[in-house]
Amino acid sequence: MKHFTSALAVASIVSLVNGHGFVTSPKARQPGTAMGAACGQQVLSNQGSDKYGNIQGELQVASSQKDYKDAECDIWLCKGYKFADNKDNVQSYKAGQKVDFTVDIRAPHTGVANVSVVDTASNKVIGNPLISWDEYASTATGVTSDETNFSVTIPDDLGSQCATAGDCVLQWYWFAESIDQTYESCVDFTLGGSGGSAPVESSASSGASTSSSTEIAVTTAPTVAVQTPTTAAVQPITSSTVAAQPTTFATTARQSATSSAAQVPTASAVPSASASALPFPTGSAEDVLSWIQAMLGNLLGN
Repeated sequence: MKHFTSALAVASIVSLVNGHGFVTSPKARQPGTAMGAACGQQVLSNQGSDKYGNIQGELQVASSQKDYKDAECDIWLCKGYKFADNKDNVQSYKAGQKVDFTVDIRAPHTGVANVSVVDTASNKVIGNPLISWDEYASTATGVTSDETNFSVTIPDDLGSQCATAGDCVLQWYWFAESIDQTYESCVDFTLGGSGGSAPVESSASSGASTSSSTEIAVTTAPTVAVQTPTTAAVQPITSSTVAAQPTTFATTARQSATSSAAQVPTASAVPSASASALPFPTGSAEDVLSWIQAMLGNLLGN
């Protein structure tokens, strides 16, 4: 009986170890140092030795570790595997492209599964699953070929949501309900346009480019129109001089000329003044004649 119990325990352990799955193509996220910093070194060691393991198994390991950071690990997104460890492993797809998947399942455990586009910032599925199974890896039928080799089509309604690396993943998700174990693999990708267009630039790059062109336009704009020339101000005010100056200066020059002209006495302004009160004009000949006329009028009592 003792030997039978031991054998049963060993068989159960082997069953759990073999009851794993992982996407082998396209290349999925791998465990790395960024994951270890967030999820703890023991969790990293566990996944490094067996990346086919399930999330519940990771949590069992993490529960006794002081360096496990729940929020930073975000273990239910890609099993805690980080984009920072996989920046050189990003696929480039376009809308409508068919992507072939290969999944390695080491033992059947009845459950449900799907492949979806996931927004990594919110850990939410964008749109509907690209493919799904209501019964997956059944222990009754065994793993079937269409569960390990299949294709999905990249949606054509993602817009710019997945244009920047790290923003989206194709996530293979298998929840083995019969044993309460969850398996995930994530494929990082960027999305370009249909027909082979290059991926859209990140918003940060586009913003920097726009800012640069704006700065050039501002710094190279002529500034003379909003300044008052200093040398032209001492030149005689003539019609040609005024016409040659910027608008703001011409307005100022005309205002000064008008102000000076208003200070010159005219005949209509001095009919009642005495002769001694009328200074000799220094203006034009017309002004002198007007002054003489005003003086004669005073003398004759007109």
